[in-house]
Formats: sequence, structure tokens, C-alpha cells
Amino acid sequence: MKSKILILLTFSILSNFTLSAHEGGHGHPLKVWMINEVPIAAEFVKYENEKVYLLNAEHELNIYDLSVFSQKEQEWILETTQKLSALDQVTTTSGGISAISNLNTFGFLLGALIAFFSLFLYISKRRKFYLALEILGSIMIVLIACNKNDDDSDIDPNPTITTSVPANDVKFLTSIFGQFAGVNTNSDGEWFYISSNGLPEHNMMVGITNWQQQVPIDQNYTGNNSWAIPIQPELSDNPLSTQTNLLKGALAISVNGIPIFNPLNNRGEDANEIGELDQWGRHCGRADDYHYHIPPVHLQSMVGAGNPIAYAVDGFPVYGETTEELDEYLGRFNTDSSYQYHTIQEYPYFIAGMRGKVTLDPTTTAPENQVIP
Repeated sequence: MKSKILILLTFSILSNFTLSAHEGGHGHPLKVWMINEVPIAAEFVKYENEKVYLLNAEHELNIYDLSVFSQKEQEWILETTQKLSALDQVTTTSGGISAISNLNTFGFLLGALIAFFSLFLYISKRRKFYLALEILGSIMIVLIACNKNDDDSDIDPNPTITTSVPANDVKFLTSIFGQFAGVNTNSDGEWFYISSNGLPEHNMMVGITNWQQQVPIDQNYTGNNSWAIPIQPELSDNPLSTQTNLLKGALAISVNGIPIFNPLNNRGEDANEIGELDQWGRHCGRADDYHYHIPPVHLQSMVGAGNPIAYAVDGFPVYGETTEELDEYLGRFNTDSSYQYHTIQEYPYFIAGMRGKVTLDPTTTAPENQVIP
């Protein structure tokens, strides 16, 4: 009778363990997509080889080109794909850990069951066989408990999932900046450096109506004073608004080697709107340094369509105007997960927020803080 009870209890534990190991589900909630101006409710399945796989409410799988989706939907698809890829890696690891953990739990319970009933039978019948089984069950408990502690020490309870963007192509950077006389470049493993004398090839200070009584002179943007942009940009979790930050120093470096400052002057005014800028969107600062306050879109015809006119100090390129939908920072993601800014005709003109990570000069404070190096 006692043996039958032992068998029934063991069977019950095994059944419960098997059921609990297969609980759970999968899938994403239905999302309304605008495809060719038609709203379609479907679950996102995956993005692969420029194709988007959606499962509708009738469980029919439909495949679309990425290009038929709006810019925001494309960004969501790309970001979600990256997150799912990272989660798959974490899940694969944690799945193995979970299986090991379940086996440990089952072994622990089985050991406890053997030890308990063997001790009970030994007390009743006084046979050494049951005493040996009781000792074996106790050993199982101790070994599994020690092994569980070792396994748990290797588990990261908060795995980090990051979204990465491609690194800048140094050869391309060299070619795009190298089109302009007086601009020299070099790089190391981390930074791409741009050197110039700070003076453009076109005329200067023509068309200013709100004169600052400054004149342009050569600047020593060379050596340790060269402009630097990161070769590997990183997306920021908290992009800096350029309305309340970075009124001092450059936001970007144009491909002709001239810095582009915040559209707001140091008093928080739109320098273009109040007539402080010349016909090229520039003027001189207190150090007689000639710089842009709005993007030099005239450079687009010089570098060619599809090429950037500047690079932001966070490492992302700045392009001219576009018909593509832009995010709140006046930028957008591409299908390869790269990010780029664009210009518009009204304030804030470009880079409404610094989308990439930057290091701020600790000696400066907002709003007149600046990026280093």
C-alpha cells in the first residue's frame, strides 16, 4: 500500500512538472497599418530581405515591400526587428537556463520524496535497504541545491538590449570633405578629424541687416583644435533638445569645413529671423569666427544629390530637404538602421534634438553648454 502511494505521488509530481513546462503563448497584438492609404489590421510577424510579414485577423500571412509603409511605420518595423533579434539571443540563453532550472527543481523534489518515504519505510520496517534509499535522496537534495546556487550566480537578472547603428565609412567621409580646397581630414579608431582655416570660398557678410560689428578672420581649426565627429555613432536614450541646449559651440560641421551653430543666438533668438545672417546663413561671432546658423543647403548642388552637406557632432549626417516624413528631431532611419538628419525651411531648420550620444563640456551649463571634443 505504501509503495502504491509513493508511485502515485511521483506520477503526480511528474505530470504537474510537464504541464507547467509547456504553459505560455506567443505573438504580437494587432496593429493598424496604412498600406496604400488603406487601413489594415494585422500582427507584425517579421522583417526580412526588405519584406514585411503581417498576419491578419483571419490568420492569413501577407507579405509587403518595406517601401509601402509610412516613414514612422518603417522606423517602428526596423526598431522592433532589432529588439526582437536581441530578445531572441537573450531568450535562447534564458531558455536553456530555465530548462536547467526546471530540471534542478524536479530533481530536488524527487530527492526529497525519496528521502521522506524511505525514512518512513525504514522506521516502519527497519530494513537497511530503505535507510540507504533515504541517504541517497538526501545526497540528491544537497548536490542539486549546490548546483542551483552555482547556476544562479551566472545569470544576469537585467540583460541589456541595445539598438546599434552602422559605423561611418571613413573612406566616404574623406571623399565628401576632400572635395573642398583647404579642408584636410584624418582619423583614428574612434574619431574622424576635420581641419580648415574656417573661411569659405564664397563671399561673406553680404545681406546682414542686424549688424554685429564683427569681421571674419582665419581660424586655427587644425591639430588638437580640429573638429571631431565619432566614427561609431550611438543613439541616445535622452536626446538633447537644441531649443534648451547647445547654444554655444557647433552642432555640426559642413563639408566645406565650416561649423554650423545652433539657429538660436546666445540670447535665445532666431538669428536668421532677426536679420543677423548673411545670404549664406552665416555671420561672425565674438571671436570673429565665421560660422553658419542655418544649414548651408547651397552645398547640395556641389556635393551632389544623395550626399550629406554636413555631419553632426554626434556622428550622424545632415542632408538637405526631403519629402520623407521626419521624426521630432528632424531625422529619419534608413532600412539599414542608419540615421540621418534633414533640413527644413523654418525654425528649427535642422537637428531639433541631438539624436546621438554626445559628451558635454563640464565647464558649461545649459542653455549655453557645448559638445566636446
